[in-house]
Amino acid sequence: MFRKPVLSTIPNGSSFQGQSIGRLPSLDSKEPTQEEKVVLKKKVTFLRGVSIIIGTIIGAGIFISPKGILKNTGSVGMSLILWTVCGILSLFGALCYAELGTCIKKSGGHYAYILEAFGPLPAFVRVWVELLIIRPAATAVISLAFGRYILEPFFIQCEIPDLAIKLITAVGITVVMVLNSMSVSWSARIQIFLTFCKLVAILIIIVPGVMQLIKGETQHFKDAFAGNDASVMGLPLAFYSGMYAYSGWFYLNFVTEEVENPEKNIPLAICVSMVIVTVGYVLTNVAYFTTISPEELLNSKAVAVTFAERLMGNFSLAVPIFVALSCFGSMNGGIFAVSRMFYVASREGHLPEILSMIHVRKHTPLPAVIVLHPLTMIMLFTGDLYSLLNFLSFARWLFIGLVVIGLIYLRYKRPDMPRPFKVPLFIPALFSFTCLFMVALSLYSDPVNTGIGFAITLTGVPAYYLFIIWDKKPRWFRRLLGKSTLMWDSSLSLRTSQSLLVM
Repeated sequence: MFRKPVLSTIPNGSSFQGQSIGRLPSLDSKEPTQEEKVVLKKKVTFLRGVSIIIGTIIGAGIFISPKGILKNTGSVGMSLILWTVCGILSLFGALCYAELGTCIKKSGGHYAYILEAFGPLPAFVRVWVELLIIRPAATAVISLAFGRYILEPFFIQCEIPDLAIKLITAVGITVVMVLNSMSVSWSARIQIFLTFCKLVAILIIIVPGVMQLIKGETQHFKDAFAGNDASVMGLPLAFYSGMYAYSGWFYLNFVTEEVENPEKNIPLAICVSMVIVTVGYVLTNVAYFTTISPEELLNSKAVAVTFAERLMGNFSLAVPIFVALSCFGSMNGGIFAVSRMFYVASREGHLPEILSMIHVRKHTPLPAVIVLHPLTMIMLFTGDLYSLLNFLSFARWLFIGLVVIGLIYLRYKRPDMPRPFKVPLFIPALFSFTCLFMVALSLYSDPVNTGIGFAITLTGVPAYYLFIIWDKKPRWFRRLLGKSTLMWDSSLSLRTSQSLLVM
């Protein structure tokens, strides 16, 4: 039997079970207590939805190393075509998620849709891998980029110490966690500001690039398809890199329950965001090639910095700051969205009950946010982050492909389900094939690391039967599980009971 969420509250605390009815203490003991439903508020407007998608997609990659695509395509022309094709395919995937988000109005993204289509086991495996490895490692990696580039202007003439990078990274992670724990509105407002900074950074590159084109700097576009011939494996690897650069279009679906008018705002925000990102990515790469030759781009450690040094002189010092802000926006958007997956999984009984608690006054899923903090810190200071991401990069596309296959399956299993937004069937068919192709590519090109990632993913199966299905657990085992939850419960109660005294 599955553990069913218990409709209870933290005694004298300020967090209540998600979607449950809690009783707030009355100021006058003679008056009966009034029931109040404590839920996540609908504070994600269209503009905030756009900022979540754009702010999470655009990280450090477009500013640092588009050279992976150029290296594997072999020519300027093919690299620009591939950036465009990957943007269109990502739009197709985003449209599939838009349909799912308007007919399954639950937060949680991948987890919620897999649960709806295929049941609890694959859904649990998805959230298991995300909680233990993928999200902490991904957050730590993008945070390290933030730490490196925020310190770049202070270490112009020397190498930045690794310890300094990790310490400033730890501060950045903590700030993001606190922000998302304290206020949905403020985290959304800051995300809008950071998205604006990302777009300004891209314009700082695109506008001088267009001016270079007007001046006739087109020598690198002559014979655009001439160059090193791409190998048979080169194009698929370039395609894989391109799709990874666009990943993040699904994060608005993680917060569906908090979106105002989701039937309208989810599809519109997704379409607007993907058009902006695709046009921005392609034009940014065009701008690079107006000033930097393909050979120089391949040898550059940070393409945007090299570009800025060529055209902007001392102003190029601002580029690392914009890259750092871009990384901070990706951190904020990712944590804001993925914490809702853990919140929903807990509400469904697949994670500890405390993760579905909501702060009474702030209306944030506080425990679901802060659970990532210790795991991310462990990854930051002890883990081989890039190996972990290589192990599990295939898992992301495997489950995204499964979600889109689930859309096709639900079309036949539940044809009467209301679908305010509906995509043509060829779009999910093409996109699910693309995802399975990338999974097969991972198995072929790197069987060892992919095999390790597959084994890590499969640990979710025994974990599901051990923690969820197995009812007759020994007393010592249940006591051990209870202690960890009780310690966290007590710390939250101590911290938040003071808030209730002030109310």
